[in-house]
Amino acid sequence: MYLSTVGRVRHKEGKRPPLKAIGGTVVALGAVSLVTDISSEMVTAVLPVYLVLSLHLTPAAFGVVDGLYTGATALLRLVGGYIADRARGYKAVAGVGYGLSALTKLGLLLAGGSAPAIGAVITLDRAGKGLRTAPRDALITLTAPEEMLGRAFGVHRMMDSTGAFVGPLVALAVLAAVGSTSQAGFDAVFVTSFCFAVLGVLFLGLFVRDRRGHVPPVRLPAMSLLRDRRVRRLLFAAVVLGLATIGDGFVYLLLQRREDIAVGWFPLLAVGTNLAYLVLATPLGALADRIGRLPVVLGGYAALVVVYLMLFGPLAGAPLLVVTLVLYGAFYAATDGVLMALAGPILPESLRTTGIALVQTGQALAYFASSVLFGLAWQFWGPAAASRGAAVMVVLAILATAGLLMVKDKR
Repeated sequence: MYLSTVGRVRHKEGKRPPLKAIGGTVVALGAVSLVTDISSEMVTAVLPVYLVLSLHLTPAAFGVVDGLYTGATALLRLVGGYIADRARGYKAVAGVGYGLSALTKLGLLLAGGSAPAIGAVITLDRAGKGLRTAPRDALITLTAPEEMLGRAFGVHRMMDSTGAFVGPLVALAVLAAVGSTSQAGFDAVFVTSFCFAVLGVLFLGLFVRDRRGHVPPVRLPAMSLLRDRRVRRLLFAAVVLGLATIGDGFVYLLLQRREDIAVGWFPLLAVGTNLAYLVLATPLGALADRIGRLPVVLGGYAALVVVYLMLFGPLAGAPLLVVTLVLYGAFYAATDGVLMALAGPILPESLRTTGIALVQTGQALAYFASSVLFGLAWQFWGPAAASRGAAVMVVLAILATAGLLMVKDKR
């Protein structure tokens, strides 16, 4: 069997599986993610401009903060995943993560203009994300039929990206209502974000069903996962891809600087990306089920190469913004959920959450390293050279991933 064809499904001519077949739990988790992403993307949309333009952080310092936001607490994914598997309490562990992230929105108010305090709060917020992500994705893989995992993750990510699309618009509306991009305006964004985060926790408690009684108890040590060559190859590929991916904040800051976008309109860059993600997540998930998940993932990273090159390419103005943001959204739609759908069938049910957490941890740690290195490259070599270097790294990562995951499993 080839890893590149794991999860490939052929449906009968003219027939498509009904959406309800993916399960109510997937839709409920999508609703939780939708509301929670409104909260988190409100903060994400204003954070780069808040830190760099308001607090005057250097690109290297922003790289450290951005790395914290994407990967510094990655090891908690393993802790949360292992606890969820041992206790078979996926919903409870995810709930702790959602609750912790909600509280950090108030922490941003207390941090004020202190960059170290903001970094600490962001670390706690990402700790919450680290705890909740693997149990949530494991619930999806345990609920939806294996042959429909691409579609199930596509539907979930579509709902998730709906929240990501709405979040920056809400942040923009709040800033407009307050009439300020000063500390008072950002504080209003943080308070509103907290309210949405609490709503997400309530949705989880009321509408998501656990799978406690449907999964066999853990009888193998967690490290037994690494004895499987397929898991090792998948983990290494995830790390390589993570090392080649820079944070969203850098992409948006480079676009803002090149096109001289006003601070008040900065959140709209995330809106454009998330709109493309929203539109493409479900069809690309379904395509992955039909033709194979690996080709779709690699195609997404090919789109990312173009994004990095276009940051200092020939296009300018509206064409640059539209093409770049559409391709950036396509990258996320082709990789985020599809990679988890690729991983799901490889991992045993009893250690499914731990395995997903292992893959996500490797990628998150790689993101952290990538953000720090890109920030340093920007500061010392300039943004153009740093962006083109990132594009070269993605090309190398695509080749390495194809070589790793298209290897025939002789077991």
